[in-house]
Amino acid sequence: MLTLPSVLTHAVVPDFVRAMGPAMQSHQAELVVDASALKQFDSSALALLLECRRQALAAGQGFSVRNAPALLRQLAGLYGVAELIPAATNSPA
Repeated sequence: MLTLPSVLTHAVVPDFVRAMGPAMQSHQAELVVDASALKQFDSSALALLLECRRQALAAGQGFSVRNAPALLRQLAGLYGVAELIPAATNSPA
């Protein structure tokens, strides 16, 4: 599982991407991103999630997002990518 920080904006995404390497190397069947801590974000958060999805699918993994804030879901809908960022269906670990 990859846990997002409370702030995920254009200014902090590059540092987060460098730090998330080990989580992206997981050999699990699905990459689940936990967005429950996410409080402040911009469209860079969507770009990050789409990159995580791309990497997961390239590795043969599924991809989903757990506990995405309503505003993030609205932003995804506005940009037309909501269907690319599915909600996790399993219960929280």
